[in-house]
Amino acid sequence: MKEFIFERDINYYETDKMGVVHHSNYIKFLEEARCYWMQSFGMPFNILEENGITIPVLAVSCEYKYHVTFGDTLVIKPYMKEYTGVRLTVGYDVTDKKTGKTVIIAETKHCFTDKNLKPINLKKHNKEFNDKFENLLKK
Repeated sequence: MKEFIFERDINYYETDKMGVVHHSNYIKFLEEARCYWMQSFGMPFNILEENGITIPVLAVSCEYKYHVTFGDTLVIKPYMKEYTGVRLTVGYDVTDKKTGKTVIIAETKHCFTDKNLKPINLKKHNKEFNDKFENLLKK
């Protein structure tokens, strides 16, 4: 699979009194990018949920490097950092489209659960879904 690129324009309401994107909004941007990324390789959230699988967030790490403002465009490139069948770590390269500067360095950690939020091993629970995630590690 080729590199996935998600572009996100910054809206005025996402900025703070100083005119820069409020730090809390970056977590939302990562979620948007991750949803579209997963859809791109055949794992949209609705298909997972229809099969009784959820992927809760266990942790978010975000280091702020450069600010963006209203009218700027973020380029977010999610990628698989780790996959065990039970846990998933997604890394994100986030840059300003105009300048190319790194805006944040981020990652999210997740686990796979059934609809009752009991952890499951995707390798045992659903081979087809497991194979899609494992194929991303080979790239």
